[in-house]
Amino acid sequence: MAQTYAKQQDPAALLIEVARTSFARSHEKIVHCVNQLCDDELHWRPFEGQNSISNVILHLCGNVRQWIIAGVGGAPDVRKRQLEFSDRTRYSKAQLLERLADAVAEVDRVLASTPPDQVTVPRRIQGFDETVASAIFDTAAHFTGHTHEIVYITRLLKKEAYRFQWVPQGKEQGETV
Repeated sequence: MAQTYAKQQDPAALLIEVARTSFARSHEKIVHCVNQLCDDELHWRPFEGQNSISNVILHLCGNVRQWIIAGVGGAPDVRKRQLEFSDRTRYSKAQLLERLADAVAEVDRVLASTPPDQVTVPRRIQGFDETVASAIFDTAAHFTGHTHEIVYITRLLKKEAYRFQWVPQGKEQGETV
């Protein structure tokens, strides 16, 4: 992707392309973590008021549907935010991964079809006055933040058995040799 970024001349098109890459990379990290866990671990929470990975995934799906699919793409906003956190349904790993994959694929379709000249267009999303650019930027950052929450919970649960997705190779990538 870095070569695409370097060749991209239009800052608005670059924002869209970087966001698409950010969602894809975060999605990969979440899948990597979820695939290390059993269904019970996906629903684990240290105390009742804390979110499980299952709830975080439901929240991410709801958030991107509201902010990108509806807010940027114009689909109807049908989000029921509180249910993302109160839902105690024991979804299987496959169900959670499918929901997330569907949401991320739809986000990518919306972003791919967003004309760069539309990034300054105002939008009203979740009661906030935004632009297409701010909706994209903030939602990608929000998605990344919760991705790292999932990584942390996975590492907490797996302890030494956690398998890293990426390990530095050589001095340039920060490995101490």
